[in-house]
Amino acid sequence: MDKTTQKGIGFLAVAIFAFTAMDALAKHLVGIYPAVEVVWVRNIGQLIFVALYLNRRLTVAVKTRLPGLHLARSLTQLGATGFFFVSLQHIGLAEATALADINPVLITIGAALFLGEKLTRARIIGLAVALVGALIVIRPGMGVFSAAALLPIICAFSYAANMLLTRAVGSRESPWAAMFYAALFGTIVTTALLPFDWQPITLPDLGLFALVGLLGAVAQLLTIRAYSLTEASVLAPFGYLDMVYAMFWSIAVFRHFPDAPTLAGALVIAMAGLYVWRRERQGG
Repeated sequence: MDKTTQKGIGFLAVAIFAFTAMDALAKHLVGIYPAVEVVWVRNIGQLIFVALYLNRRLTVAVKTRLPGLHLARSLTQLGATGFFFVSLQHIGLAEATALADINPVLITIGAALFLGEKLTRARIIGLAVALVGALIVIRPGMGVFSAAALLPIICAFSYAANMLLTRAVGSRESPWAAMFYAALFGTIVTTALLPFDWQPITLPDLGLFALVGLLGAVAQLLTIRAYSLTEASVLAPFGYLDMVYAMFWSIAVFRHFPDAPTLAGALVIAMAGLYVWRRERQGG
């Protein structure tokens, strides 16, 4: 495995940690505020982050030759965030994450179909083993398969499409352009919906809302960097790290301790990612 691939995997691992931290905060906030309000903060936070960081370089950095792809990325990012945050109003963080974790399978298949990436034996084995680990986690909670459970599954399709589009855009344009247009569209849509479902934010919660926006922006930037450096099918098995992180946040924040099968599934997932990493490092 070359250094560029290793760097891409590292970026993704940190990005997923930030995403799951954001999801944990969102789980808390959607229990108090409308989901659209939390999604709005996630988008406007990213928009403000990009604008402040780039400052006078903004107009130059966000110039694009791919407006159609950016619009598609914006739609899929909004769908992934929106469906997942709404699902957190009805089911637990670990359950929602487990259901959404069909996305690495979708990413790997999509990368082969649409991006021309190779499905090596190591990638297929790693993906299959990671999927088995996800199923082990889901098994004890089969009761989550309800109408609400469809939301994280739809999120998974949206997220997979977003990652494939990120791979397509990331190698051709600045990551700042991708972040800016995704957040701009999401902000416009959610701002239009706010008057129909708005609740004043209390002073103690302002910091939590700000942190949601910051974590989302940092995670998105690192994800774009990862997918611009490394093939989507290589990164796909490492997407299952979100289940491991989600269990950590469930324990740390919500005092929800996973049972033995859940821990076993998380171990299988981690081993699958390590297997792919080792095989890629050895060149096969």
